[in-house]
Amino acid sequence: MIQRHGYEVEEHVDVQTSDGYLLDLHRIPYGKDNSDETKKPVVFLMHGLLSSSADWVNMGAEKSLAYQLADAGYDVWMGNARGNKWSRKHISYNPDSNSAFWDFSWHEIGAIDLPTMIDYVLETTGQEQLFYIGHSQGTTSFWVMGAERPEYNDKIKLMVALAPIAYMSNLTNPFFQLASVFHNTLEWVLSFLGVDEFLPSTGLMELIGQASCNDESMFQGVCASIYFLIGGWNSAQLNATMIPVILTNAPAGAATKQLLHYAQGINSGTHSLNSHVLMLINYFFAFLGHFRRYDHGWISNLIQYGSISPPSYDTSAIRAPVALLYSANDWLAAIIDVKQLESELPNVVTSYLVSDSKFNHLDFVFAIDIRELLYDRVLTLLEKYQ
Repeated sequence: MIQRHGYEVEEHVDVQTSDGYLLDLHRIPYGKDNSDETKKPVVFLMHGLLSSSADWVNMGAEKSLAYQLADAGYDVWMGNARGNKWSRKHISYNPDSNSAFWDFSWHEIGAIDLPTMIDYVLETTGQEQLFYIGHSQGTTSFWVMGAERPEYNDKIKLMVALAPIAYMSNLTNPFFQLASVFHNTLEWVLSFLGVDEFLPSTGLMELIGQASCNDESMFQGVCASIYFLIGGWNSAQLNATMIPVILTNAPAGAATKQLLHYAQGINSGTHSLNSHVLMLINYFFAFLGHFRRYDHGWISNLIQYGSISPPSYDTSAIRAPVALLYSANDWLAAIIDVKQLESELPNVVTSYLVSDSKFNHLDFVFAIDIRELLYDRVLTLLEKYQ
């Protein structure tokens, strides 16, 4: 796809983590009109839940952030978290037959995968620092890295958080709310059934998506509705023709524990209340939640953490300069939750609410007017911090 748009691309395969996962990275070393001979500032892009490096190139050269960065003179690297379609590999475990492969959440992605990929990128390019841009889970994993591996803050020139997610008690996505209400039951059922992988990437899913969601299909409106139910309604910014392209690369697969870890965070703001009224009370009240490690249950927590509750991440340890970019119609990253995070981060250099009041969670990578509404601002920020 990248070559089809006329750009140079490299695939760096099997970058090994300390616990044996093999990760693939994609690189656009330079743009169409700039040479590869000079050392360029490095930008590292990290995708969200159930996504992959394809998020940054899906919408073509005029819209996608990776191409814009490359044309602006940056050396662009795109990471892939363990378990997605590009990084579904391990030195010992078979993801199709070993449940141990899927025993991770976004904690391990932040504490292990990101440091591994960042070190690889810096060593390969001979640079000491890079720009980091994350979307959704790509921001969550960064907060984990900054808190758990604080030495990596010194390797970041600027962190740009698109639809930042840490606290989630006030999100409005009905499916995630439902998952949070029943997360204990859901965890038990999934474990009992041996469902370790959540929405894996399959050729059949791609074919169904392309056949059902193309311009000639009578079901394209249904596809658009499902899309909006994930991150918020904004038909004006969705190019429905691109839905089959998006579905070619997503869902890209993830561990069920990633979803369950988020569900625990959603429910954390009402931990002292009856969880079955969570969806109702969230319409009338705002709650300050917790951003903390995976809750294994109080007995396992005692063994693993030395306390009955999982420890919270120390967000005050995240010293890297941070730019928070968020929106009013994001069903996953509520403004009040973003503001709770902002109040704790010690080095927020800008906090920007997207001007389009209907801008949703997926618009941060797929919106029609993404350049004017967001990416031009991102490029200006990077230029300022070079």
